[in-house]
Amino acid sequence: MTNFQEVLPSPQSDLAQSLLKSEYNLEFLNLRERTLERDLERAILEHMQKFLLELGVGFAFVGSQYRLEVEGDEFFVDLLFYHLGLTCFVAIDLKATDFKPEYSGQINFYVNVIDDKLRRPHDNPTIGIILCRSKKKAIVEYALRGMSQPISVSSYRMTSALPSEFKTKLPSIEDLQHEIESVAAEVEEMKEEDA
Repeated sequence: MTNFQEVLPSPQSDLAQSLLKSEYNLEFLNLRERTLERDLERAILEHMQKFLLELGVGFAFVGSQYRLEVEGDEFFVDLLFYHLGLTCFVAIDLKATDFKPEYSGQINFYVNVIDDKLRRPHDNPTIGIILCRSKKKAIVEYALRGMSQPISVSSYRMTSALPSEFKTKLPSIEDLQHEIESVAAEVEEMKEEDA
């Protein structure tokens, strides 16, 4: 969910909407579903090539824990990218929790600082992405309403989600193990008979 239609000009808002995902598959990180933000960030950095592939075409990595200074105070953006097609910076704030409204204020702050301190005259406005474990549509809509910076709230998943209707139709791990053992025993019997 984004506020791109409200805050970006038409061609860029459509392109940004088409390039960014509502959900990212981070299964390749091999982390538990519930993990700490620092572990999530560390795993993404270790698997940057796979993460860039998951983000999509055009993302160039700028830095992690990218330092921003405002009036002597330091702030750190979890991940900073530059998107070649959108010609803008993309700041990603990682959250290992469900979306909370206050996250939109934090990413809005980062986007404003990046626009003032890093953005060049030919760059489009910076886009902020909050990447969190899950999100509720109405909460995100209220949190983004009235924000003047382009912000996207996306979720991630750590495992391949199997629809519940298939879970009951597939054999359990124990059933599969029993079947493998049965087949292995039959193969052994056949080998002994042939010998």
